[in-house]
Amino acid sequence: MSDRLQNALILISVLGCGLVGGVFFAFSSFVMGALARLPTAQGIAAMQSINVVVINPVFLGVFLGMGATCAALMVTGLRSAFGPRELWIIAAGILYLAGSVLVTMLCNVPRNDTLAVLDPRAAEAASAWARYVSEWTLWNHVRAAASIGAAACLMVAWR
Repeated sequence: MSDRLQNALILISVLGCGLVGGVFFAFSSFVMGALARLPTAQGIAAMQSINVVVINPVFLGVFLGMGATCAALMVTGLRSAFGPRELWIIAAGILYLAGSVLVTMLCNVPRNDTLAVLDPRAAEAASAWARYVSEWTLWNHVRAAASIGAAACLMVAWR
Protein backbone atom coordinates (compact mmCIF):
# COMPACT_ATOMS: atom_id res chain seq x y z
CA MET A 1 0.00 0.00 0.00
CA SER A 2 1.40 3.40 -0.95
CA ASP A 3 2.04 5.98 1.76
CA ARG A 4 -0.55 8.25 0.18
CA LEU A 5 -3.24 5.56 0.24
CA GLN A 6 -2.29 4.54 3.77
CA ASN A 7 -2.49 8.16 4.95
CA ALA A 8 -5.93 8.54 3.36
CA LEU A 9 -7.11 5.33 5.02
CA ILE A 10 -5.72 6.47 8.36
CA LEU A 11 -7.51 9.83 8.08
CA ILE A 12 -10.81 8.15 7.19
CA SER A 13 -10.34 5.77 10.12
CA VAL A 14 -9.54 8.60 12.55
CA LEU A 15 -12.78 10.32 11.61
CA GLY A 16 -14.85 7.12 11.64
CA CYS A 17 -13.46 5.77 14.92
CA GLY A 18 -13.97 9.19 16.49
CA LEU A 19 -17.54 9.32 15.19
CA VAL A 20 -18.34 5.85 16.57
CA GLY A 21 -16.66 6.75 19.85
CA GLY A 22 -18.80 9.89 20.01
CA VAL A 23 -22.00 7.91 19.55
CA PHE A 24 -20.97 5.51 22.31
CA PHE A 25 -19.89 8.43 24.53
CA ALA A 26 -23.31 10.07 24.08
CA PHE A 27 -25.05 6.89 25.19
CA SER A 28 -22.76 6.48 28.20
CA SER A 29 -22.86 10.10 29.29
CA PHE A 30 -26.54 10.97 28.96
CA VAL A 31 -28.80 8.76 26.81
CA MET A 32 -28.80 5.76 29.15
CA GLY A 33 -29.23 8.04 32.17
CA ALA A 34 -32.23 9.68 30.54
CA LEU A 35 -33.77 6.31 29.65
CA ALA A 36 -33.18 5.04 33.20
CA ARG A 37 -35.12 8.04 34.59
CA LEU A 38 -38.23 7.10 32.61
CA PRO A 39 -40.82 4.78 34.07
CA THR A 40 -39.56 1.22 33.55
CA ALA A 41 -41.97 0.27 30.76
CA GLN A 42 -41.18 3.45 28.83
CA GLY A 43 -37.41 3.10 29.25
CA ILE A 44 -37.50 -0.51 28.08
CA ALA A 45 -39.74 0.32 25.12
CA ALA A 46 -37.50 3.23 24.09
CA MET A 47 -34.33 1.11 24.23
CA GLN A 48 -36.04 -1.73 22.38
CA SER A 49 -36.88 0.77 19.64
CA ILE A 50 -33.33 2.17 19.57
CA ASN A 51 -31.93 -1.36 19.25
CA VAL A 52 -34.10 -1.94 16.16
CA VAL A 53 -33.45 1.43 14.51
CA VAL A 54 -29.67 1.28 15.01
CA ILE A 55 -29.50 -1.69 12.62
CA ASN A 56 -29.29 0.49 9.53
CA PRO A 57 -26.81 0.92 6.66
CA VAL A 58 -25.50 4.29 7.83
CA PHE A 59 -24.53 3.31 11.39
CA LEU A 60 -23.48 -0.23 10.53
CA GLY A 61 -21.54 1.04 7.52
CA VAL A 62 -19.45 3.31 9.71
CA PHE A 63 -19.19 0.90 12.68
CA LEU A 64 -18.24 -2.18 10.65
CA GLY A 65 -16.44 -0.14 8.01
CA MET A 66 -14.03 1.09 10.66
CA GLY A 67 -13.44 -2.51 11.68
CA ALA A 68 -12.50 -3.26 8.07
CA THR A 69 -10.25 -0.22 7.68
CA CYS A 70 -8.52 -0.90 11.01
CA ALA A 71 -7.96 -4.53 10.01
CA ALA A 72 -6.56 -3.47 6.62
CA LEU A 73 -4.25 -0.97 8.27
CA MET A 74 -3.09 -3.60 10.76
CA VAL A 75 -2.20 -5.96 7.92
CA THR A 76 -0.16 -3.25 6.20
CA GLY A 77 1.45 -2.38 9.52
CA LEU A 78 2.42 -6.00 10.16
CA ARG A 79 3.86 -6.31 6.65
CA SER A 80 5.99 -3.18 6.96
CA ALA A 81 9.27 -2.59 8.69
CA PHE A 82 8.29 -2.12 12.29
CA GLY A 83 8.56 1.42 13.48
CA PRO A 84 6.60 3.72 15.77
CA ARG A 85 3.99 4.43 13.08
CA GLU A 86 3.20 0.75 12.60
CA LEU A 87 2.97 0.18 16.35
CA TRP A 88 0.40 3.01 16.67
CA ILE A 89 -1.57 1.55 13.76
CA ILE A 90 -1.55 -1.94 15.27
CA ALA A 91 -2.53 -0.57 18.69
CA ALA A 92 -5.44 1.29 17.09
CA GLY A 93 -6.59 -1.85 15.30
CA ILE A 94 -6.46 -3.93 18.45
CA LEU A 95 -8.34 -1.26 20.41
CA TYR A 96 -11.09 -0.89 17.84
CA LEU A 97 -11.51 -4.53 16.88
CA ALA A 98 -11.32 -5.92 20.42
CA GLY A 99 -12.70 -3.00 22.42
CA SER A 100 -15.45 -1.89 20.09
CA VAL A 101 -16.45 -4.63 17.64
CA LEU A 102 -15.78 -7.68 19.84
CA VAL A 103 -17.24 -6.09 22.98
CA THR A 104 -20.34 -5.16 20.98
CA MET A 105 -20.82 -8.72 19.76
CA LEU A 106 -20.01 -10.46 23.05
CA CYS A 107 -21.41 -8.04 25.62
CA ASN A 108 -23.87 -5.47 24.26
CA VAL A 109 -25.71 -7.46 21.56
CA PRO A 110 -26.57 -10.40 23.87
CA ARG A 111 -28.03 -7.93 26.38
CA ASN A 112 -29.97 -6.25 23.58
CA ASP A 113 -31.31 -9.65 22.49
CA THR A 114 -32.46 -10.39 26.04
CA LEU A 115 -34.09 -6.96 26.30
CA ALA A 116 -35.85 -7.44 22.95
CA VAL A 117 -38.00 -10.23 24.34
CA LEU A 118 -38.63 -8.63 27.75
CA ASP A 119 -42.22 -7.60 28.32
CA PRO A 120 -41.97 -4.04 29.74
CA ARG A 121 -45.01 -4.70 31.94
CA ALA A 122 -43.80 -8.04 33.38
CA ALA A 123 -43.24 -8.36 37.13
CA GLU A 124 -39.49 -8.84 36.67
CA ALA A 125 -39.16 -5.94 34.21
CA ALA A 126 -37.93 -3.36 36.75
CA SER A 127 -35.07 -5.51 38.05
CA ALA A 128 -34.16 -6.73 34.56
CA TRP A 129 -34.14 -3.14 33.28
CA ALA A 130 -31.95 -1.89 36.15
CA ARG A 131 -29.48 -4.73 35.52
CA TYR A 132 -29.54 -4.07 31.76
CA VAL A 133 -28.85 -0.34 32.16
CA SER A 134 -25.96 -0.97 34.54
CA GLU A 135 -24.29 -3.80 32.62
CA TRP A 136 -24.94 -2.43 29.12
CA THR A 137 -23.60 1.01 30.09
CA LEU A 138 -20.47 -0.49 31.65
CA TRP A 139 -19.63 -2.30 28.40
CA ASN A 140 -20.58 0.80 26.43
CA HIS A 141 -17.97 2.77 28.40
CA VAL A 142 -15.42 0.21 27.18
CA ARG A 143 -16.58 0.64 23.58
CA ALA A 144 -16.44 4.44 23.82
CA ALA A 145 -12.96 4.44 25.33
CA ALA A 146 -11.67 1.88 22.82
CA SER A 147 -13.07 3.74 19.81
CA ILE A 148 -11.75 7.11 20.97
CA GLY A 149 -8.43 5.51 21.91
CA ALA A 150 -8.19 3.96 18.43
CA ALA A 151 -8.83 7.38 16.86
CA ALA A 152 -6.10 8.91 19.04
CA CYS A 153 -3.59 6.19 18.12
CA LEU A 154 -4.37 6.67 14.45
CA MET A 155 -3.90 10.43 14.79
CA VAL A 156 -0.42 9.83 16.19
CA ALA A 157 0.33 7.43 13.33
CA TRP A 158 -1.05 9.89 10.77
CA ARG A 159 1.06 12.83 11.87
